[in-house]
Amino acid sequence: MTHSPGNSGSVLDCAVIGGGPAGLNAALVLGRSRKQTLLFDDNEPRNRVTHESHGFLTRDGIHPQELKRLARAELANYPEVRFQDERVAHVEKLEELFRIETVNGSVYEAKKLILASGFKETLPDIPRIQEFYGNSLFSCPFCDGYELQEEPLVIISEHEAVFHFAKVVSNWSSRLIVATNGKRVLKPDEKKLLERHGILVYEQAIRSLEGTDGKLRQLVFEDGTAIERTGGFVTAEWHQASTIAQDLGCYLNERGGVETDAMQRTNVKGVFACGDVLMGPSQLIISAGQGSMAATSVVASFIEDKFGN
Repeated sequence: MTHSPGNSGSVLDCAVIGGGPAGLNAALVLGRSRKQTLLFDDNEPRNRVTHESHGFLTRDGIHPQELKRLARAELANYPEVRFQDERVAHVEKLEELFRIETVNGSVYEAKKLILASGFKETLPDIPRIQEFYGNSLFSCPFCDGYELQEEPLVIISEHEAVFHFAKVVSNWSSRLIVATNGKRVLKPDEKKLLERHGILVYEQAIRSLEGTDGKLRQLVFEDGTAIERTGGFVTAEWHQASTIAQDLGCYLNERGGVETDAMQRTNVKGVFACGDVLMGPSQLIISAGQGSMAATSVVASFIEDKFGN
């Protein structure tokens, strides 16, 4: 069951932009704190290609959409929480309120704002990579490394961070290669250290990925070299899924993530952020915890306002 509000004149206590684990958990804490909350969800999650989500206690291996369905069913028990299933187009900060306009022209006002809109990914420009992403190529070893343990794996990356990433992935498989798709992003000493640990580096451009039904079988490089692999990991370019944070004047860090303090507060008064918008570790349980903290901070700010602190 979901609630769909119309354009009422009442002011919301808090608007939550984003319906993933961070936004949903924020809405739960707000609902239990008796705050009138509206959660906006355009249902375009970054993990829509993911079949299983891992590392979330009591829900290990659950499909992301099933996790969302269960969360919404629980939130339906709190009349203070409502849902609006559309994308937010623009947010304007007024003196004491936030004016929120959706792509369909609906307008709402809220006293506080939680940004949980996530980020978007751009994968390396390699033929057929989309076929394998989410099936046998993944982005997070903590999320999917266990299922790939000791398989012959590849890390496809065009970024300097591949050195650290390869060391991390080696925790799950010793049968590992790195493919930089024609980019020389590793320093000579980094390359030597990886190879000393049995991690061979291929700096040729990748001609194609081969396999069927989303299951990787081999990589073929431009020079004709073919290496058999059954899966692996890809590093992608991350971008904010929305420009709302920038439009409001929120500070961004060097990774392009929204900067917050330990209480998920941004530099803009009344604006809080959590989950993938921070461009930090992309794990469900971390995002959900940040959502809980953001909502707790919202409630704390209302209490401070009430007592004049």
